[in-house]
Amino acid sequence: MLTTTSKAGSSEGARAATDRNRIYLSRLNLYYAGIALLVLATLYLLIQIAFTWSTARGQNSAALEQQTVSLKAAEIASKPLEGLDQKLVASTRDADSFYENRLPASYSEVLSELGALTKERGVKLTRAQYAPSPVLSGAPGALTEIRMDASLNGDYRPLVLFINSLERDKMFFLIRGVTLTGQQGGTVGLRLALTTYLRPANGTRTAFTSERSAEQDGGAPR
Repeated sequence: MLTTTSKAGSSEGARAATDRNRIYLSRLNLYYAGIALLVLATLYLLIQIAFTWSTARGQNSAALEQQTVSLKAAEIASKPLEGLDQKLVASTRDADSFYENRLPASYSEVLSELGALTKERGVKLTRAQYAPSPVLSGAPGALTEIRMDASLNGDYRPLVLFINSLERDKMFFLIRGVTLTGQQGGTVGLRLALTTYLRPANGTRTAFTSERSAEQDGGAPR
């Protein structure tokens, strides 16, 4: 009887130990499973952070590049405006020089210049008609446009040289048209449509320039 009871007690003790081991292993497995889940969650978060950082960096680089391009475009656009005051003064000075040195102040100057050129090239001015037309009438630096219809006779080569002289002359002449009107022997008839401009004889342009310079200096015109 004692032996049977002892064996039964040993069997129950072994079974209890086995149950405890199972419970322990179950808890240990749950512990390891929890750690594994934490590791996976941490890895997932790290991947998300890395992806977000990479995307943000790419967007920042694109924005920086766009800002750089915009800045460069603004610099290029502002180049023509650099030194604008000096350019304006220089262009005004050049315009004054053109007015005074290349534009006639009277009809007599135009006739005198045409006469000198025809004599120099050996051609004959047979007719000249003038049609004046005011330009910017009443404004500072106003001009009078003079349209001329001139007829000339001469040999072919002297007429060509005369046209070339007109284009290169100190006095401003704009050739609007050239027409051959006939030929007899070695003499050629030529019709020219010319334009020039009369500047004010009273120095209006100069007064305008002085007034503008005074305004830039912050004072009254002298």
